[in-house]
Amino acid sequence: MAGEGEEALAAFVALHGAALRASRVPSRYWESLSRKLRGEVFDAGDYFGIMQVEEVDEEEEVDEEMEEQFKKKPNPGNGPCFKVIVTNENGLQASNPDSVFLIDHAWTYRVEHARQQLRRVPGLLHRMANLMGIAFHGEVPDEGSIEQVLQEMWKYNQTYQLSQGTAEEKVPVWYIMDEFGSRIQHSDQPSFATAPLFYMPQQIAYTILWPLRDLETGDEVTRDYAHGETDRLIRKCVLLPWVPTEVVDVSCFTPEPPDEHYQAILAENKEKLPLVINPPVYAKDKVFKVFTDIQQVLNNLTHPRFVFTDNEGEADILYNFSHFKDYRKLSEERPEVMVNQFPCENLLTVKDCLASIARRAGGPDGPRWLPRTFNLQTELPQFISYFQQRDRRGEDNHWICKPWNLARSLDTHITNNLNSIIRHRESSPKVVCKYIEEPVLFEREDVGLVKFDVRYVVLLRRTRPLQLYSYDVFWLRFSNRAFSLDDLDDYEKHFTVMNYAPGVTLKQVHCEDFIPLFEKQYPEYPWTTVQASIFKAFAELFQVASSKPAPLGICDYPSSRAIYAIDLMLKWDTSRDGRRIMQPQILEVNFNPDCDRACQYHPTFFNDVFSTLFLDETDNCHVARIV
Repeated sequence: MAGEGEEALAAFVALHGAALRASRVPSRYWESLSRKLRGEVFDAGDYFGIMQVEEVDEEEEVDEEMEEQFKKKPNPGNGPCFKVIVTNENGLQASNPDSVFLIDHAWTYRVEHARQQLRRVPGLLHRMANLMGIAFHGEVPDEGSIEQVLQEMWKYNQTYQLSQGTAEEKVPVWYIMDEFGSRIQHSDQPSFATAPLFYMPQQIAYTILWPLRDLETGDEVTRDYAHGETDRLIRKCVLLPWVPTEVVDVSCFTPEPPDEHYQAILAENKEKLPLVINPPVYAKDKVFKVFTDIQQVLNNLTHPRFVFTDNEGEADILYNFSHFKDYRKLSEERPEVMVNQFPCENLLTVKDCLASIARRAGGPDGPRWLPRTFNLQTELPQFISYFQQRDRRGEDNHWICKPWNLARSLDTHITNNLNSIIRHRESSPKVVCKYIEEPVLFEREDVGLVKFDVRYVVLLRRTRPLQLYSYDVFWLRFSNRAFSLDDLDDYEKHFTVMNYAPGVTLKQVHCEDFIPLFEKQYPEYPWTTVQASIFKAFAELFQVASSKPAPLGICDYPSSRAIYAIDLMLKWDTSRDGRRIMQPQILEVNFNPDCDRACQYHPTFFNDVFSTLFLDETDNCHVARIV
């Protein structure tokens, strides 16, 4: 039997040891934890009880200190106040290997599915309402109760991410612990620690609970809701969902980060900057050998000055889908070889970096062509102050929360709930951008006035002097439902990326057809004028992105060339002279974009791209020079 136990423990540690170490679960508990998980042993009831804390009657006289204590009611939510206490008559010893407990999860979901599950899963809304102290009558889910749960759930949510799988499968999972786990209160000096664990044999996540010290009968079970945060101001901000407070005295000024910030990004990316080289010179009739792993290039590049090779060592051009890292070696050994990337181009393509460098153009508030953006990892107090100041002034406070480095709107959420934004910071690194509350809309005959965005493909040939082109054709994406500032989790109303969602209508309009339709709807705004303001924004973006030496800016490497897709929207704004204008809003810059639609409709697309980037020949190419 002992042998079987040892084998089971070894297998358990092989699967879960890394996660347990990362969560700092003491190894003395691992064997008991393995046994309890295998047998689904939920024995917390033998050691703990839930106690309801009596509220003070409003008519009773209480001293000021006591009143202040009751204002700081520990329970999240609106309902009765509960505490979890040790009920075992022998207390609990932290040194006991069995002093580890499983907490079940009452609800596990991804945010975009929450409303639908509350509507459809039998008993779920009723259980969540009871758990959160929300009055719920009857059996049929009603929208009012659902909305309350969606607002309150951020005080109960916990999160984890799967480390493997598709991009969709890696989107953070949120969960609410059962009634026992959800009633464990916060303390700055907690008596217990918790951590989620995804138990692979069952494919189920649990929360593990273990003591941080010995406890006696009647002692309270608490955990630190801001675990790991040591900075006092950040802790205050992180705890705001449970301990409401104002931070309007914090300046919402967000200057560009210091140089060390960019040095750290370079180190984290493991990118090696190139040596200084002389710009390579090629014969006028040279035929370039291209090494690429991009099928769209292989299928569509037919220009006679380019031929493909399977030998990377003999290539004149490396056109890779994945990020290139060792520019130093390339510059030392093969400086004449051109590459389809620039060192430090992540300053454009990663959302937090984009917001940082943009401040060079518009100061701490950023330029007019970028929505006001905060990095939730480094600028949380400034954001909360800005949010609360806008709230005081009665200004619109809808925000969009985005991961730094995911595309296709994955894990992107629109909300006016401050608690939601603060908690989203826990799942993955995110920025929060002011949601465009007054976008320029497009009239769809079948739907009404909808949001749309525009994608331009830009070609960067060099940074000093800046040489930037735009492909003549742009692409459009439309929402499927009429726009309004409600139903914030209605994807087809608030988002435009429909080509990845199964069973969702994809509205396509070619730019040549779009322009006359747009100008008919907005006769005072000819597209040539709108596009001129778009190109002006692009020029400013690339100027600031290359205005400082690497790693503070895009590296001026003479053998680099690149293609990017810039997604933007238009919003209504007022010019300095009081005119109503359409102001471009750059949403993101994409590295190595999917050019499938471009190739379908424009067979010469990659011929034009390669001619512009690598031959510096733009005659008869469908490109316009921006800078």
